[in-house]
Amino acid sequence: MRNSIRRKLASAAMLLAATAFAHGALAQDAEGIVVYNAQHEGLGMAWAEGFTKDTGIKVTVRKGSDMQFANQIVQEGDASPADVFLTENSPAMALVGAAGLFAPIDKETLAQVPAQYHPADGMWTGIAARSTVFAYDKNKLTEDKLPKSMLDLADPAWKGRWGASPGGADFQAIVGALLQLKGEAATAAWLKAMKENATPYKGNSVAMKAVNAGEVEGAVIYHYYWFGDQAKTGENSKNVALHYFRNEDPGAFLSVSGGGVLKSSKHVKEAQALVKWITSKAGQDILKTGDSFEYAINGDANAKLVPIADLHAPKVEASKLDNKKVVELMTAAGLL
Repeated sequence: MRNSIRRKLASAAMLLAATAFAHGALAQDAEGIVVYNAQHEGLGMAWAEGFTKDTGIKVTVRKGSDMQFANQIVQEGDASPADVFLTENSPAMALVGAAGLFAPIDKETLAQVPAQYHPADGMWTGIAARSTVFAYDKNKLTEDKLPKSMLDLADPAWKGRWGASPGGADFQAIVGALLQLKGEAATAAWLKAMKENATPYKGNSVAMKAVNAGEVEGAVIYHYYWFGDQAKTGENSKNVALHYFRNEDPGAFLSVSGGGVLKSSKHVKEAQALVKWITSKAGQDILKTGDSFEYAINGDANAKLVPIADLHAPKVEASKLDNKKVVELMTAAGLL
């Protein structure tokens, strides 16, 4: 009799434990997926909310910067709580990819992204893009006085006349493109001249404001800062126009924003679904119709932007942008 009671009590305890475990698992799943978002906060949230609305899958968004999150993921390794990593520029994706921490992107997702916007190994994919431009003071410079190439800014004639944000991931991606296109010696020489000629600012928007205020005649930034300000009050860009270098110049570099699924993800199916959704028509329409003014890589861009085909951007392998070497060269030049 006592053995029977003990067996029943043991069975009840096991059932209770199993139920508690199941409830715990459900609670964990109910939290959905975690995204390390280094993209602009508004754009990342618009993607997350649109995806949740369409799929019912909850998304927890954590905000940070490209290289901050990339280095954090490398440190976390297999223990990373992140399921998806979204960036503004691709060097951070290259860093995580080189550490072997991405799961392959589903073929159906890659099929909806043009080949030039994802690495050949398919370990991550492009989700948006932004063009390098020379933002200039239209009250001081006429088109015939603009630099024909970004490399021209190394000329002593440009000393004290232009600016940039050397400490930012955006500008470092541009230097990465220059390194890939022109080699280490040419890049080092250009950076040395930049140290002499350029005024450093903290952020692209600050550099654009400096142009608008007449502090410098131009600045190397990404295009969407101007478009974003124009769509608001225009007070920080009323004196500014954009010059597109084109001609496959390093200054026409089109930077690819990346999205990848962490190999350590406990919710791989849902994580893959998010990246697929972002690169689908639904996700890309947020770029087309929203106020981020970044380029869609699948479908038409925002009608206010210069079409990608007209940018005549140089061919750069996004997965091979070497941020470590860029930092070394910029440090040696005294820019960091």
